[in-house]
Amino acid sequence: MSYKSETIAVAIERMNRQYFLPAIQREFVWKPEQIVELFDSIMRGYPISSFLFWDLKPQNRDKWQVYKFLERAVHGGTHNELANTDGANNVCLVLDGQQRLTSLMIGLRGTYVMKKKYKRRDNPEAWSPQRLHIDLFSDPNASVDSGDVGVYFKFEFMEQTPEPDEKNHWFRVGKILDFDEATKFDSYLEAAEEALPDAVSKGQARVFRRNLERLYKAIHDDEVIAYYTEIDQDYDRVLDIFVRANEGGTKLSKSDLLLSMVTSSWDGVNAREEIFSFVDRVNSQLTKRNEFDKDFIMKSCLVVSDLPVVYKVEHFNERNLTLIKDNWPLIKRAVERGVDLTNSFGIDRDNLTSVNALIPIIYYLFKNPNVTLRGSTVFEARNAETIRRWLIMALLKGAFGRASDGLLKDIRACIKDQQHPGADFPVEEITAVFAKTGLSTVFDDFALDEILSRTYGQQQTFLALSLLYDGAAWGTMPFHQDHIFAQSAFKQRELLQQNRSDWYPKKDRLGNLCLLLAHENIGKQDMPLPDWLATREPDFLKRHLIPENPSLWEFDQFPEFLNEREKLIRRRIKTLFGQ
Repeated sequence: MSYKSETIAVAIERMNRQYFLPAIQREFVWKPEQIVELFDSIMRGYPISSFLFWDLKPQNRDKWQVYKFLERAVHGGTHNELANTDGANNVCLVLDGQQRLTSLMIGLRGTYVMKKKYKRRDNPEAWSPQRLHIDLFSDPNASVDSGDVGVYFKFEFMEQTPEPDEKNHWFRVGKILDFDEATKFDSYLEAAEEALPDAVSKGQARVFRRNLERLYKAIHDDEVIAYYTEIDQDYDRVLDIFVRANEGGTKLSKSDLLLSMVTSSWDGVNAREEIFSFVDRVNSQLTKRNEFDKDFIMKSCLVVSDLPVVYKVEHFNERNLTLIKDNWPLIKRAVERGVDLTNSFGIDRDNLTSVNALIPIIYYLFKNPNVTLRGSTVFEARNAETIRRWLIMALLKGAFGRASDGLLKDIRACIKDQQHPGADFPVEEITAVFAKTGLSTVFDDFALDEILSRTYGQQQTFLALSLLYDGAAWGTMPFHQDHIFAQSAFKQRELLQQNRSDWYPKKDRLGNLCLLLAHENIGKQDMPLPDWLATREPDFLKRHLIPENPSLWEFDQFPEFLNEREKLIRRRIKTLFGQ
């Protein structure tokens, strides 16, 4: 079958009525600037590549789960809604081109919900639904003449359409769909030109007309949607076509393909909805806020089911998929317990630098279904602390940053070999696995220098600071990274006059930081350090590794204080890891 073509207006009309998405499609991931670039290419008459559709025969329409195109995208990711195709004629599923078609839908009919700067994610007022606009006074030829190879037409997402003035005339792009006939558009254009303010120059008026006419032609006249339609009804063939079609764009991850095959193989279960809802649960309903994706969940499925970790298509056979389905309730429970335990260490989306580091913990819990390590027995307390130290070590060392598939395979075998009732987490054996890869788990002077160079607010700073303390309810109580010598004491101008300018960057070093309860930090404020320490209970200095010599608490002794505290931190970490 040869390629066909149609206008954008026709394609938009058919989306969510005739055109839908198969379950194997990944979610929409384009950012607003990518949507702007797509519309700019269309306005400039550039090709936007071809599309691949799959024409479902009526008798197969109910065999596959299909989803709607998004009309409302949210920054950070949005789940597609399951579609109801009852009464739909000639259902076509989009195998290649979802990102582009969704972008056209959002730009013409939908909204992109963006988070405002400096607002918290959980604040409803932080989110702004915005629609695509074009400035009809902006001359694209000016960009051509300047040699700029970026965006020529001035598109922008806005919450409201600004009132026109002498410099800008913003037009909501979706309004162009109102003109399904050329006569309607001509009438609108004539009236719009007459309504232009007197201050508008003839040149601006020409640009206004040219931009609006180009937009109408690009959406209603130019057949830029060139597509090929696959009519074979064999799912395996279509899946292979889908994989090959997407190799030119964003590569399919292991989870994309595995999820697509799980979705088609779990009879009676909507695997996609099941997995997505579970991802939402571990991200928003446990002890802390997390930011896992389906890749993490599907990788965990592979590892805990003792399937090959390295992706090969032949590994996703019927037997293996059935095994994952049968294990799914236990997999969910192990993942949830592993994430909950990790959250109890204070590790969440803000400081978890490698999600793969959690998978050995999940595998251990999967093999020990009655263990949570959140209790107070000797076994639970011992293993929780062992895992906490091991996990922080692995994250600080970047242990899972390279060859993680092979490492996970070897660690899995190690945990499996050590399994018996009441078995501890085999940290020594896992350390030996690391050693075979050439990764040292020893905190030598070089590694300790790296840790001590961490500064206030960095991802790994909390991890390193948490090692300074024995068990604490990191996940259930709000802790702050606090400057021991308050930031306000370090005034750059005064330090420069005192020949102490090198003190300023050192104020943020890990050696001048500790973890305090939120109310402690607020109570401390900018009190002089000697005054504040005098109000603390006797063990406070030992718990926070603060030098006990009161003379070092004076501000003019800051370098000596920093040096002595860093010595205490070095000694603490070496002791923790048996060095």
